Amino acid sequence: MINDVLKLFNQTFGANATICSQAPGRLEILGNHTDYNEGFVLSTAVDCYTFIAIKEIPGDTCKVISPEIEKEIRTFSLNQIADHAESQDWLNYIKGTVKEFQKRGMQVPAFEAAILSTVPLSAGMSSSASLEIALLQRLHEVLDLEKDINEMARIGQGCENNFIGANTGLMDQFSSLAGQKDSFVLSEYRNLTVKAVPVPKNISLVVFNSGVKHDLSQEYNERRLQCEESVKILKQFYPDIQSLRDINLQQLEAQIINFPEEVYRRALHVVGENDRVHKALNCLEQKDVEGFAELLFDSHKSSIDNFENSCQELDFLVNIAQSSSLCYGARISGGGFGGISIHLVESHRAEDYQQFVQSTFKNHYGFTPDSFICQSAQGAYSEKLVELV
Repeated sequence: MINDVLKLFNQTFGANATICSQAPGRLEILGNHTDYNEGFVLSTAVDCYTFIAIKEIPGDTCKVISPEIEKEIRTFSLNQIADHAESQDWLNYIKGTVKEFQKRGMQVPAFEAAILSTVPLSAGMSSSASLEIALLQRLHEVLDLEKDINEMARIGQGCENNFIGANTGLMDQFSSLAGQKDSFVLSEYRNLTVKAVPVPKNISLVVFNSGVKHDLSQEYNERRLQCEESVKILKQFYPDIQSLRDINLQQLEAQIINFPEEVYRRALHVVGENDRVHKALNCLEQKDVEGFAELLFDSHKSSIDNFENSCQELDFLVNIAQSSSLCYGARISGGGFGGISIHLVESHRAEDYQQFVQSTFKNHYGFTPDSFICQSAQGAYSEKLVELV
């Protein structure tokens, strides 16, 4: 893919790129919608990547091509980036990332860029964060900035929050930056710390795309506001809390009478997810794959009953997993409202399971869902290519 994106750059712009950056997509393993509640997430970077070949040019006009999305070269002026996206457009993730640098007083030079990606779009594997982090890698090189993982994640999040208008947390960016091969990423979002957690040996994640595309802006923001409302209610009884991270299930249940029913269920999902992450760490430490996998099923049930961020197609995929001896556990992954489910299987059975689920799904819905067998992968990095051209 590095060779392919360099070739694309050369064919498009008639020159050789000086830098190729890449950043992986991610899968959320457990910890659904906990990141913006200062909680805990278990995730992994996966072996699907966004690649950017890039070169500085004179002037103030950037030129970008991503032929998997659009065949034509897109341009924008560094001096005319609005404060927020004015329409839905994949180029907004480039503009928004640049805008975050400009807001920090940094002079981003004009550039030409060619982009290729193996991260599926609008599928819950965070193709947007993968693109943002790949670009961030390059801009840090250009501006000779120290690569501080927290600040880089915040720039990517700033693009999503401030420019795109999706009030997302930091999980996507952290996962893409901090992934390690053969490990999950445990991240917490009050002190912004990350830790590698070994993945059980001979385990793969099979990803199935429900075919339901999701735009998180409206639903995501609504859920976030409901979580904030629940904290205001809980502060009346637990004044020292800062977020849902500080509440356990017993404390939440004790105040159920004081909640609007829907707001309570939103809080129950987030508090339950934090609890499931901690239980998962114990299972992984004890190499209890079955216990770990059961937490995935529990998480999905909470997405159905409490957070209401699943859909019929995702539920069908998880039901297949529950009925199959080939799968340990499965759940929705990512923001939800469509997108993907992840299925934990033994690596040597992954292809058989993949074919079984695709066939069963097609018999019910009339189309074969896109599917990927994924492994945990290294996080983002850049490679200088000046000496190669």
